[in-house]
Amino acid sequence: MDTAPAQDPGQLTFRDAADADVPELVTLIESAYRGDSSRAGWTTEADILQGQRTDPDGVREVVEASGSRLLVVERDGALVACCQLEHRGEAAYFGMFAVRPELQGAGLGKVIIAEAERTVQESWGVSEMHMTVISVREELIAWYERRGYRRTGKLSPFPYGDARFGIPQRDDLAFELLVKDLAGPVGRPTGPGR
Repeated sequence: MDTAPAQDPGQLTFRDAADADVPELVTLIESAYRGDSSRAGWTTEADILQGQRTDPDGVREVVEASGSRLLVVERDGALVACCQLEHRGEAAYFGMFAVRPELQGAGLGKVIIAEAERTVQESWGVSEMHMTVISVREELIAWYERRGYRRTGKLSPFPYGDARFGIPQRDDLAFELLVKDLAGPVGRPTGPGR
């Protein structure tokens, strides 16, 4: 969603998460997707999923996993966003993307995803970025499409019955794989009309 006027995202710093960041990261991720606080932003899943989005063990697993990075994004020393980057052969996986709800819609997400793409190209030399998005999240998928991601039509089942991933409010949830070609030079857009 690009309805808010673009604002200068300010001086952002990116760093790898540490174990000490886990509690604050869980709070950020939960606030961006679940419960009433998530309704301040546009990425809320509150109408399709209740319960938790993640927990300390899930976040700690990403922080500590080999071939995985959880980027912490700060502005003026305050946590404003995060995203997971995982090396998967010729591709990287982008996930656990969360921006503080009150900061959504002002251009911060665009800056973060561009930095994530640059980081995986520079660190791992991958040619593609992959992500999965709940297939009924049309507005969110459209946002990623505007960033160069394409729908593949490849679906994987939602883990119904596993409360660690939330309590579904509908019975048609699945994850769709989205892919972006990163084969162009680092830091430059790919595709026609570069």
